[in-house]
Amino acid sequence: MTRLTRSLLLVASHGIVLAVGFALGVYTLPLLVAPAGPSTEELAAQAAQAAYRGEFRRDLKDSDALHWGEGQVAVGRRSIALTGTLAPGPDYKLYLSPEFVETEADFLRLKPRMVRVGDVKTFRNFTVAVPEGVDIERHTTVIVWCESFGQFITAARYR
Repeated sequence: MTRLTRSLLLVASHGIVLAVGFALGVYTLPLLVAPAGPSTEELAAQAAQAAYRGEFRRDLKDSDALHWGEGQVAVGRRSIALTGTLAPGPDYKLYLSPEFVETEADFLRLKPRMVRVGDVKTFRNFTVAVPEGVDIERHTTVIVWCESFGQFITAARYR
């Protein structure tokens, strides 16, 4: 094996290891820095005050092995709560949409008509406060979207 071939193999192998390490870091870092989710009691209290309920399902069109959610969503005038799990990832945002969407293309098409409710910081159970002035009656669907990578995660129709 020539010196040039060895050098190219060395550079290629290190590049592959670097890429794999970066990908694993992007996936696992949110897990390592995520705060603890709300307690069962907190979720039950929020669910009791909810006006609507929906369900995140793994079988949506643009959900896949890395982008999914499952569980029960309780939508109230003051908060939205999930009793369930989301695939871990960075920079998740919670949106309310006037129409049900299950693809990235539909999300992008409807985004100007959506309301961003807030950040999702936990992957097992969450609560997000609904900002003043946001009317849940004007929407039908709650969506989790990864803002950093422009990825659809999941959605649930609540009315």
